[in-house]
Amino acid sequence: AFSIDIVHSTAIFRAHHLGAGMFYGRFNDVSGTIELTEGLPSFIVSIAIDSVDTSNEKLDSHLKSPDFFNAVEFPTMTFTSASAKKIGNEKYEVVGEITMHGVTKPLTVLMKKTGQVTNRRGEMVGFETEFTLTRSEFGMNYGVESGALSDNVKVIVALEAARK
Repeated sequence: AFSIDIVHSTAIFRAHHLGAGMFYGRFNDVSGTIELTEGLPSFIVSIAIDSVDTSNEKLDSHLKSPDFFNAVEFPTMTFTSASAKKIGNEKYEVVGEITMHGVTKPLTVLMKKTGQVTNRRGEMVGFETEFTLTRSEFGMNYGVESGALSDNVKVIVALEAARK
């Protein structure tokens, strides 16, 4: 198994704000494991909600509040894969479940292997994916009806992991 490196892994999100600009944020605490079995990857990824970072303390506090992620009641979001199939050169369709804000939904993502090397740090592997989540499906409706914030949020997750 490979252990996800919190320093070199990230989760970035983008939402449309007030029908005008695209607003970005990130989560700084991404952890978990990646397994490679007969060349096929499996993932357990955990993101600490408290690590949300928009470079604005007031906004971070609002995102951690019950209006959005409710970090006190739901301190982590997780993705656990169930299966993967190779669909191209270093590309995999990964089927699993995401749990966010106390709601679990199926999620299929396209994972691209960004590299696998053995160096002075040992054996390492990297993956990246991009997908869209619909906030209201997870009970996060704040600002959806008023148009203050888009319901659809683009997510990019980049993982680097080292063999345990």
